[in-house]
Amino acid sequence: MPDLGADQRRRIVCVGDVIDDVVAVPVGPIRSDTDTPSAIRFRPGGSPANTAAWLGSLGAAVDFVGTVGAADVARHVDALPGVTAHLTGHPTLTTGAIVVIVDGQTRSMLTDRGANAALDPGDVTDELLASAAVMHVTGHALLNDAGADGFAALIARARAASVAVSLAPGSAGFIADYGVEVFRAATAGASILFPSLDEGRLLTGLEQPAEIAEALSREAEVVVLTLGTEGVLVAANGAIEAVPAVRAEVVDPTGAGDAFCAGFLAEWVRSRDALAAAREGTRVAARAVSSIGARPQA
Repeated sequence: MPDLGADQRRRIVCVGDVIDDVVAVPVGPIRSDTDTPSAIRFRPGGSPANTAAWLGSLGAAVDFVGTVGAADVARHVDALPGVTAHLTGHPTLTTGAIVVIVDGQTRSMLTDRGANAALDPGDVTDELLASAAVMHVTGHALLNDAGADGFAALIARARAASVAVSLAPGSAGFIADYGVEVFRAATAGASILFPSLDEGRLLTGLEQPAEIAEALSREAEVVVLTLGTEGVLVAANGAIEAVPAVRAEVVDPTGAGDAFCAGFLAEWVRSRDALAAAREGTRVAARAVSSIGARPQA
Protein backbone atom coordinates (compact mmCIF):
# COMPACT_ATOMS: atom_id res chain seq x y z
CA MET A 1 0.00 0.00 0.00
CA PRO A 2 1.51 3.40 -0.92
CA ASP A 3 2.43 5.83 1.83
CA LEU A 4 -0.05 8.65 1.25
CA GLY A 5 0.66 12.23 2.22
CA ALA A 6 -0.89 13.15 5.58
CA ASP A 7 -3.36 15.55 3.94
CA GLN A 8 -4.66 12.74 1.67
CA ARG A 9 -5.34 10.22 4.40
CA ARG A 10 -8.84 9.45 5.66
CA ARG A 11 -8.55 6.07 7.42
CA ILE A 12 -8.90 5.74 11.18
CA VAL A 13 -7.13 2.88 12.97
CA CYS A 14 -8.68 1.90 16.31
CA VAL A 15 -6.49 -0.20 18.58
CA GLY A 16 -7.27 -2.02 21.82
CA ASP A 17 -9.89 -3.88 23.76
CA VAL A 18 -12.53 -6.29 22.50
CA ILE A 19 -15.03 -7.27 25.18
CA ASP A 20 -18.10 -9.41 25.60
CA ASP A 21 -20.50 -7.17 27.55
CA VAL A 22 -23.26 -8.49 29.78
CA VAL A 23 -25.45 -5.42 30.31
CA ALA A 24 -27.99 -5.56 33.14
CA VAL A 25 -30.58 -2.80 33.57
CA PRO A 26 -32.54 -3.43 36.80
CA VAL A 27 -36.14 -2.19 36.84
CA GLY A 28 -35.73 -1.07 40.45
CA PRO A 29 -33.25 -1.12 43.34
CA ILE A 30 -31.07 -4.25 43.46
CA ARG A 31 -32.18 -6.51 46.31
CA SER A 32 -29.66 -8.69 48.15
CA ASP A 33 -30.12 -12.46 48.30
CA THR A 34 -33.15 -12.50 46.00
CA ASP A 35 -34.21 -11.73 42.43
CA THR A 36 -34.29 -8.25 40.95
CA PRO A 37 -36.20 -8.11 37.64
CA SER A 38 -33.89 -6.71 34.96
CA ALA A 39 -33.37 -6.32 31.24
CA ILE A 40 -30.22 -8.30 30.43
CA ARG A 41 -28.50 -8.18 27.06
CA PHE A 42 -25.33 -9.80 25.71
CA ARG A 43 -23.47 -7.36 23.47
CA PRO A 44 -20.01 -7.04 21.92
CA GLY A 45 -18.02 -4.25 23.49
CA GLY A 46 -14.61 -2.84 24.31
CA SER A 47 -14.10 0.92 24.08
CA PRO A 48 -11.96 1.17 20.91
CA ALA A 49 -13.92 -1.66 19.26
CA ASN A 50 -17.11 0.26 20.01
CA THR A 51 -15.66 3.38 18.44
CA ALA A 52 -14.67 1.36 15.37
CA ALA A 53 -18.21 -0.05 15.13
CA TRP A 54 -19.75 3.43 15.28
CA LEU A 55 -17.25 4.67 12.69
CA GLY A 56 -18.23 1.80 10.42
CA SER A 57 -21.91 2.70 10.82
CA LEU A 58 -21.08 6.29 9.84
CA GLY A 59 -19.40 5.16 6.63
CA ALA A 60 -15.88 6.10 7.74
CA ALA A 61 -12.85 4.17 6.51
CA VAL A 62 -11.81 2.30 9.64
CA ASP A 63 -9.51 -0.52 10.73
CA PHE A 64 -9.58 -2.23 14.11
CA VAL A 65 -6.66 -4.08 15.73
CA GLY A 66 -7.31 -6.31 18.75
CA THR A 67 -6.98 -9.74 20.36
CA VAL A 68 -9.71 -12.23 21.34
CA GLY A 69 -9.91 -15.88 22.30
CA ALA A 70 -9.12 -18.09 19.30
CA ALA A 71 -12.65 -19.49 19.14
CA ASP A 72 -14.18 -16.01 18.94
CA VAL A 73 -12.33 -14.43 16.00
CA ALA A 74 -15.06 -14.99 13.39
CA ARG A 75 -17.82 -13.91 15.77
CA HIS A 76 -16.13 -10.63 16.60
CA VAL A 77 -15.21 -9.91 12.98
CA ASP A 78 -18.91 -10.36 12.15
CA ALA A 79 -19.78 -7.96 14.99
CA LEU A 80 -17.83 -5.17 13.27
CA PRO A 81 -19.74 -4.51 10.02
CA GLY A 82 -18.18 -1.80 7.91
CA VAL A 83 -14.84 -2.24 9.71
CA THR A 84 -11.68 -3.87 8.40
CA ALA A 85 -10.90 -6.05 11.42
CA HIS A 86 -7.40 -7.33 12.21
CA LEU A 87 -8.07 -9.72 15.10
CA THR A 88 -5.51 -12.08 16.60
CA GLY A 89 -6.93 -15.24 18.19
CA HIS A 90 -5.12 -16.14 21.40
CA PRO A 91 -4.68 -19.91 21.84
CA THR A 92 -5.25 -20.03 25.63
CA LEU A 93 -6.74 -16.76 26.90
CA THR A 94 -10.47 -16.16 26.59
CA THR A 95 -12.06 -13.05 25.14
CA GLY A 96 -12.31 -10.21 27.65
CA ALA A 97 -15.63 -9.82 29.45
CA ILE A 98 -17.45 -7.15 31.48
CA VAL A 99 -20.62 -7.29 33.53
CA VAL A 100 -22.20 -3.81 33.31
CA ILE A 101 -24.89 -2.91 35.86
CA VAL A 102 -26.76 0.21 34.76
CA ASP A 103 -28.40 2.56 37.27
CA GLY A 104 -29.84 5.56 35.42
CA GLN A 105 -26.89 7.47 33.97
CA THR A 106 -24.31 5.62 36.08
CA ARG A 107 -22.74 2.19 35.63
CA SER A 108 -20.88 -0.37 37.71
CA MET A 109 -18.49 -2.62 35.80
CA LEU A 110 -16.92 -5.96 36.73
CA THR A 111 -14.04 -6.61 34.32
CA ASP A 112 -11.98 -9.57 33.11
CA ARG A 113 -9.42 -8.33 30.53
CA GLY A 114 -8.78 -11.80 29.15
CA ALA A 115 -7.01 -11.90 25.79
CA ASN A 116 -6.81 -8.11 25.62
CA ALA A 117 -3.74 -8.28 27.84
CA ALA A 118 -1.86 -10.04 25.03
CA LEU A 119 -2.40 -7.37 22.38
CA ASP A 120 0.95 -6.69 20.70
CA PRO A 121 1.58 -3.07 19.58
CA GLY A 122 3.47 -4.60 16.65
CA ASP A 123 0.09 -5.77 15.28
CA VAL A 124 -0.38 -2.15 14.22
CA THR A 125 1.74 -2.52 11.12
CA ASP A 126 3.63 0.15 9.22
CA GLU A 127 1.30 -0.58 6.30
CA LEU A 128 -1.74 0.34 8.39
CA LEU A 129 -0.11 3.54 9.58
CA ALA A 130 0.89 4.51 6.03
CA SER A 131 -2.75 5.10 5.07
CA ALA A 132 -4.05 6.38 8.42
CA ALA A 133 -5.05 9.89 9.36
CA VAL A 134 -5.66 8.98 13.01
CA MET A 135 -4.83 6.15 15.37
CA HIS A 136 -7.38 5.95 18.20
CA VAL A 137 -6.43 4.27 21.48
CA THR A 138 -7.65 4.10 25.06
CA GLY A 139 -5.68 4.23 28.26
CA HIS A 140 -6.68 0.70 29.25
CA ALA A 141 -4.16 -0.61 26.72
CA LEU A 142 -1.54 0.34 29.31
CA LEU A 143 -2.69 -2.76 31.22
CA ASN A 144 -1.52 -5.02 28.38
CA ASP A 145 1.61 -7.12 28.60
CA ALA A 146 3.53 -4.55 26.50
CA GLY A 147 3.05 -2.02 29.32
CA ALA A 148 3.76 1.68 29.34
CA ASP A 149 6.91 1.35 27.22
CA GLY A 150 5.11 -0.57 24.48
CA PHE A 151 2.22 1.91 24.51
CA ALA A 152 4.54 4.93 24.33
CA ALA A 153 6.53 3.31 21.51
CA LEU A 154 3.33 2.73 19.51
CA ILE A 155 2.33 6.37 19.90
CA ALA A 156 5.82 7.48 18.87
CA ARG A 157 5.75 5.22 15.81
CA ALA A 158 2.38 6.63 14.76
CA ARG A 159 3.52 10.22 15.15
CA ALA A 160 6.70 9.48 13.19
CA ALA A 161 4.42 8.25 10.38
CA SER A 162 2.52 11.60 10.48
CA VAL A 163 -0.53 9.95 12.08
CA ALA A 164 -2.49 11.92 14.65
CA VAL A 165 -3.09 9.96 17.87
CA SER A 166 -6.41 10.32 19.67
CA LEU A 167 -6.72 9.10 23.25
CA ALA A 168 -9.71 8.35 25.46
CA PRO A 169 -8.07 7.98 28.89
CA GLY A 170 -10.36 5.23 30.21
CA SER A 171 -11.58 6.22 33.67
CA ALA A 172 -10.44 8.30 36.62
CA GLY A 173 -10.32 5.20 38.81
CA PHE A 174 -8.06 3.42 36.35
CA ILE A 175 -5.72 6.42 36.07
CA ALA A 176 -5.51 6.77 39.86
CA ASP A 177 -4.72 3.07 40.27
CA TYR A 178 -2.15 3.12 37.47
CA GLY A 179 -0.46 6.32 38.63
CA VAL A 180 -1.05 9.78 37.19
CA GLU A 181 2.56 10.57 36.34
CA VAL A 182 3.23 7.18 34.74
CA PHE A 183 0.01 7.53 32.74
CA ARG A 184 0.92 11.03 31.56
CA ALA A 185 4.41 9.93 30.51
CA ALA A 186 3.13 6.95 28.51
CA THR A 187 0.46 8.98 26.69
CA ALA A 188 2.45 12.18 26.18
CA GLY A 189 2.47 11.94 22.37
CA ALA A 190 -1.31 12.00 21.94
CA SER A 191 -2.53 14.89 19.81
CA ILE A 192 -6.31 14.64 20.41
CA LEU A 193 -7.55 14.05 23.98
CA PHE A 194 -11.06 13.02 25.06
CA PRO A 195 -10.97 13.21 28.90
CA SER A 196 -14.06 13.26 31.09
CA LEU A 197 -14.30 15.96 33.74
CA ASP A 198 -13.21 13.55 36.49
CA GLU A 199 -10.27 12.36 34.38
CA GLY A 200 -9.31 15.95 33.58
CA ARG A 201 -9.37 16.91 37.24
CA LEU A 202 -7.13 13.99 38.13
CA LEU A 203 -4.69 14.65 35.28
CA THR A 204 -4.31 18.39 35.99
CA GLY A 205 -5.12 18.86 39.67
CA LEU A 206 -7.54 21.61 38.63
CA GLU A 207 -11.29 21.88 39.27
CA GLN A 208 -12.91 24.20 36.74
CA PRO A 209 -13.63 22.78 33.26
CA ALA A 210 -12.19 25.74 31.34
CA GLU A 211 -8.98 25.65 33.38
CA ILE A 212 -8.64 21.91 32.79
CA ALA A 213 -9.19 22.24 29.04
CA GLU A 214 -6.66 25.07 28.81
CA ALA A 215 -4.03 23.18 30.82
CA LEU A 216 -4.37 20.02 28.74
CA SER A 217 -4.28 22.03 25.51
CA ARG A 218 -0.66 22.93 26.29
CA GLU A 219 0.15 19.27 25.69
CA ALA A 220 -2.27 18.27 22.89
CA GLU A 221 -3.41 20.00 19.72
CA VAL A 222 -7.09 19.31 20.40
CA VAL A 223 -8.73 18.70 23.78
CA VAL A 224 -12.38 17.70 24.07
CA LEU A 225 -13.43 17.72 27.71
CA THR A 226 -16.66 15.75 28.04
CA LEU A 227 -19.19 16.99 30.60
CA GLY A 228 -22.00 14.43 30.32
CA THR A 229 -25.40 16.05 29.86
CA GLU A 230 -23.72 19.48 29.82
CA GLY A 231 -21.99 18.73 26.51
CA VAL A 232 -18.28 19.29 25.88
CA LEU A 233 -15.60 21.97 25.98
CA VAL A 234 -13.35 22.08 22.93
CA ALA A 235 -9.87 23.57 23.23
CA ALA A 236 -8.23 24.01 19.81
CA ASN A 237 -6.31 26.71 17.95
CA GLY A 238 -5.89 28.79 21.10
CA ALA A 239 -9.63 29.02 21.86
CA ILE A 240 -12.00 27.20 24.21
CA GLU A 241 -15.63 26.84 23.16
CA ALA A 242 -18.63 24.96 24.52
CA VAL A 243 -20.75 22.58 22.48
CA PRO A 244 -24.05 21.54 24.11
CA ALA A 245 -25.20 17.94 24.35
CA VAL A 246 -27.98 16.69 22.10
CA ARG A 247 -30.88 15.78 24.36
CA ALA A 248 -32.06 12.17 24.31
CA GLU A 249 -33.91 9.70 26.49
CA VAL A 250 -31.23 7.74 28.31
CA VAL A 251 -31.84 3.99 28.17
CA ASP A 252 -28.21 2.90 28.67
CA PRO A 253 -25.18 5.26 28.82
CA THR A 254 -22.76 2.39 28.03
CA GLY A 255 -20.60 3.35 25.06
CA ALA A 256 -21.79 6.96 24.77
CA GLY A 257 -18.23 8.24 25.03
CA ASP A 258 -17.05 5.74 22.42
CA ALA A 259 -19.83 6.86 20.08
CA PHE A 260 -18.88 10.49 20.69
CA CYS A 261 -15.27 9.75 19.72
CA ALA A 262 -16.49 8.07 16.52
CA GLY A 263 -18.68 10.99 15.51
CA PHE A 264 -15.88 13.43 16.29
CA LEU A 265 -13.18 11.55 14.40
CA ALA A 266 -15.35 10.85 11.35
CA GLU A 267 -15.94 14.58 10.93
CA TRP A 268 -12.44 15.63 11.96
CA VAL A 269 -10.68 13.56 9.30
CA ARG A 270 -13.00 15.13 6.72
CA SER A 271 -12.89 18.79 7.75
CA ARG A 272 -10.19 19.19 10.45
CA ASP A 273 -12.78 21.42 12.17
CA ALA A 274 -12.81 20.56 15.87
CA LEU A 275 -16.08 22.37 16.63
CA ALA A 276 -17.93 20.73 13.74
CA ALA A 277 -16.47 17.42 14.87
CA ALA A 278 -17.68 17.94 18.45
CA ARG A 279 -21.19 18.74 17.23
CA GLU A 280 -21.22 15.50 15.22
CA GLY A 281 -19.90 13.65 18.26
CA THR A 282 -22.79 14.84 20.43
CA ARG A 283 -25.28 13.77 17.77
CA VAL A 284 -23.87 10.24 17.61
CA ALA A 285 -23.63 9.99 21.41
CA ALA A 286 -27.33 10.83 21.67
CA ARG A 287 -28.07 7.87 19.41
CA ALA A 288 -25.91 5.63 21.58
CA VAL A 289 -27.69 6.30 24.88
CA SER A 290 -31.10 5.57 23.34
CA SER A 291 -30.65 1.77 23.27
CA ILE A 292 -29.09 -1.01 25.37
CA GLY A 293 -25.49 -1.81 24.51
CA ALA A 294 -22.42 0.10 23.45
CA ARG A 295 -22.67 -0.28 19.66
CA PRO A 296 -25.08 0.83 16.93
CA GLN A 297 -28.18 -1.28 16.69
CA ALA A 298 -28.93 -2.93 13.35
